[in-house]
Amino acid sequence: MRNPLSDTVIKMKPSGIRKFFDIVSEMPDAISLGVGEPDFDTPWNIREEGIYSLEKGRTFYTSNAGLLELRQEICNYLERRFRLSYNPKDEVLITVGGSEGIDVALRAMLNPGDEVIIPEPCFVSYVPCVQLAGGVPVTVSLKNENQFRLTKEELEAAITEKTKILMLSYPNNPTGAVMEREDLEAIAEVIIKHDLYVISDEIYAELTYNSGHTSIASLPGMWERTIVINGFSKAFAMTGWRLGFAVGPAMILEQMTKVHQFAIMCAPTNSQYAAVVAMRDCDKDIVRMREAYDQRRRYLLDAFQKMGLSCFEPYGAFYIFPCIKEFGLSSEEFATRLLHSKKVAVVPGDAFGECGEGFLRISYAYSLEELKVAIGRLGEFIEELREGKGND
Repeated sequence: MRNPLSDTVIKMKPSGIRKFFDIVSEMPDAISLGVGEPDFDTPWNIREEGIYSLEKGRTFYTSNAGLLELRQEICNYLERRFRLSYNPKDEVLITVGGSEGIDVALRAMLNPGDEVIIPEPCFVSYVPCVQLAGGVPVTVSLKNENQFRLTKEELEAAITEKTKILMLSYPNNPTGAVMEREDLEAIAEVIIKHDLYVISDEIYAELTYNSGHTSIASLPGMWERTIVINGFSKAFAMTGWRLGFAVGPAMILEQMTKVHQFAIMCAPTNSQYAAVVAMRDCDKDIVRMREAYDQRRRYLLDAFQKMGLSCFEPYGAFYIFPCIKEFGLSSEEFATRLLHSKKVAVVPGDAFGECGEGFLRISYAYSLEELKVAIGRLGEFIEELREGKGND
């Protein structure tokens, strides 16, 4: 028989995040710090609106682009929070999570052979999505000493005549790194100089701890060449509602909506009605959850300092990216031994790109009580490693 499978898909590696999660699900008394899912319930008024929409029988298709009321509230939110201005009628697309927004943006913008620059470590879907869209991923290895921020020199060195898009993701998953306004201004000069476009994944925009988030689309000359991806999963604790959005120039959004139309039809109707309330009434809930994450972040930094574990201070998202190179183990080996000996799951850094080798991604989207138990076990594991190293 003819091979029924795609060579492109066969060559893709499974997600390094899910591997450890699947093991933990079958391991009694294990604690997982591996999945980026808020431990908060979706705020009640959002859930209430979802229930109400079902009771009212609002279970039909919406327009392909999404409810106009929701698109308007998204525009109001972006203007209020990040000083970004969009037209709800033709510059907003409601997607099935932020991940679909990334996928349809790439498929709408890439021709075969176009290159996409992807700074790593990065979210696990970027490289596969570029490949599925017929593009060529060009990875840039970011440096711990730069707090995993992309510099203009690194960007300039990666650009060729085939480069079309820069994938940007700040606050960053997995490192928790952020790009301040001055950092973005430096790379914006390079982007404009080489006439590139940006897909800016800003799903963690509300989870920024040292100062407010700056979107690259808000900089002079960048609005017209940027697609901003955002959503409801992280800031509003709505992972299972599967809802995101993309905003950008109408010319690009029109083609993205076309791809979305044929692949998806529309995002879940019930989720869209609930998200109207999230955009309109939940700023206080965001603050409450962000303050809790910040408390957990500071706890982890203090704990790592006490156990002598090297880690730069992350100012965004809900991840921390400690360095474990001193132990002479690969990230995979360290995570595997930690899981089986102490029943704590973390994600090896190389799951997010080769330059993540020697690091771990630890999520603090968990209660402080769980974190204290897990970090206590991690401390015991590190002490045992150091004692064993000292006996060699």
